[in-house]
Amino acid sequence: MVQLEQLASAALGGDALRLRELAQEWLRENPVLSDCPPPATSDRDFQSVAAALVELFADRLAQTPPDWTARVGPMREPTFLLKAAQTMRRLRDHCESESPPPLRRRNLYAPANFLAFA
Repeated sequence: MVQLEQLASAALGGDALRLRELAQEWLRENPVLSDCPPPATSDRDFQSVAAALVELFADRLAQTPPDWTARVGPMREPTFLLKAAQTMRRLRDHCESESPPPLRRRNLYAPANFLAFA
């Protein structure tokens, strides 16, 4: 069973391929997103990433996110979910301008189609 903390860890580690794999499995295991419990961690960054991902999935699946996501704040620093954005200026600019709103609200940046399978 995939845990939300695993998704957050893959995202923060810049491992987009692993995140995609984990997210697909997590979504199969959690079809009703409003019932999803918060991550079992007090780490603010993990909470921010988890909330952003759950809200992103909920938005794309036309579902209501769980109540706990509204209580989670943004990342302290802007964070790019693709490692290449750290060194490629055009990709970074694209991520900053096109990042999906659930990510951008939490100071997270990725291309518009990030995890678009959901």
